[in-house]
Order: sequence, then structure tokens, then C-alpha cells
Amino acid sequence: MLWLTVVLMAAIVAVPAAFALPPADAIVPNPTLDSGFQRLYDLDFSGAQKDFESWEKANPEDPMGPVSEAAGILFSEFNRLGVLEAQFYESDSAFSARKKYQADQPERERFELRVTTGESLAKTKLASNPKDRDALLAMTLASGLRSDYAALIEKRNLASLHYSKESTTWADQLLAADPQCYDAHVAGGISKYIVGSMSAPVRWMLRLGGVSGDKQGGIADLQRTAAHGRLLAPFARILLAIAYVRDKDVPRARDQLVSLEKDFPNNPLFGRELARLEKGNAR
Repeated sequence: MLWLTVVLMAAIVAVPAAFALPPADAIVPNPTLDSGFQRLYDLDFSGAQKDFESWEKANPEDPMGPVSEAAGILFSEFNRLGVLEAQFYESDSAFSARKKYQADQPERERFELRVTTGESLAKTKLASNPKDRDALLAMTLASGLRSDYAALIEKRNLASLHYSKESTTWADQLLAADPQCYDAHVAGGISKYIVGSMSAPVRWMLRLGGVSGDKQGGIADLQRTAAHGRLLAPFARILLAIAYVRDKDVPRARDQLVSLEKDFPNNPLFGRELARLEKGNAR
């Protein structure tokens, strides 16, 4: 949660976010953020925002509050515009021809305000402690959210790539400070997968700009987050489902969609995509 992006998954990566609750024996320092993300992926946007706002009131200096709100705004726009659904059966070549969506301007301004607020709070924390875990995670997600918005709604690929690189840089710092923060692997995983899927000339050009690709390495990073992540584990599973569909790995795509449909029964996306997958495989 989502970087992460010149094509689909690099852009979608930061959304950050959402999310299955951690195991029963795990420490849950931010329970209302967890419940908010859980609601978010079950399409209860108003309930999610109430949880995020409640967290912000109780923890006004925590940058994850406003960044989580921004994630909710972005995912709500994705749902309204049908952005995620449009990506499932797109080929990588078709992604470059995707349409530019008409964003809701008040929501766009609200999104920008929450992201900027989160970044400001995070930078304040990092000034006194450069290894502050929540601040580094907030910066990683903030850049990823900007990347998502630029690529998947506004179709601004260069701007999205810029934010994607920023997100990956913050994620690297986060993993250096806390190697157990598995959510951070999403940023690099998306970037590696997308760039690794591009044609050789494009990969060469991006490598000159400091962006390298490794398709299988990207898949491994997403699998790591899906298995061990906290806030971004379900989002990593969505990205894996999209990757498996694009790679025509039907069994793995089916497994991810069945699992997501079970965990988020109020979200019709997973059931619809599963039905499409089964129908296409039956031909």
C-alpha cells in the first residue's frame, strides 16, 4: 500500500493500503488504523474515514493518520472511476493507451491536503529521529499515493515515476531502520516487476535514470509483504493477482482472488474478476 511507476503496478502500489488485521499474537499499536484499512478494502469508505479521523484526534502528531485518510480518499476515487477493475485484464502494452480519468476536484484538493499534512508531521519526527519507523512509513506511503494518483487517474507517467522513485528511496531507509517492516517491500517490488516487464530499450532508458528492473525479484517482494505484512498485506495480494493474470498464471491468480473474496465479502471486485478468470479459462 500499492512507486508504487510508469505502468499499472508501479503506480498502484502506494495505495496504500489496506489491510488485514495482524495475527492474534502480534502487537497492534494502531488498532483504529488497522480497522480503518480493513473497512477500506471492504468498500466501507465512510467507516474507514471515521476510524482514521478518530485516530488523528487521539494522536495528532502521528503522520500515519492523515496519510491513511489520503489513502481512503484515493481508494474511494479508484472505486468510483473503476480504476482497479480496469487493470485486471489489461495487457502491459494496453496500459500505455489507458484513458485519463476525470478526478473530483474537491476530493483532489482534500487528498493533497492530507498527504501534505502527513509529510509535514513525518518530517518533523525525522528531524529529531531519522529512524522513526512510523515517519518513514508515512513518507513511503505518501510518495506512493502521489504516484498512484498521477499514473492511474491523471495519466502523468513522468510525475508518477518521480514519486515512485521517492517512495522506493524512503522504503529503503525504512527497511534499514526496521528490517521487519514487511509493508515496505511493496514499493520496491512493484517497481522491479514493472520495469522488469518492459522491453529492453525501455529498461535501458530507465536504468540510465536510476531505475532497474527484476520481474521475479518484484514478485518475491510482493509475496513477502502478502505473507508477513501488516497494513499492506491484502494490497500486495491484489497486486499479485493482477501480476498473475497478466502472466497467465491462472492457478495462482485464482488462489489470490478466492482468498481476497473470502476476506473482503463486501467488495464485489474480487468475485467479478474471479468469474472472468474462470470464464476465460474455460474457453
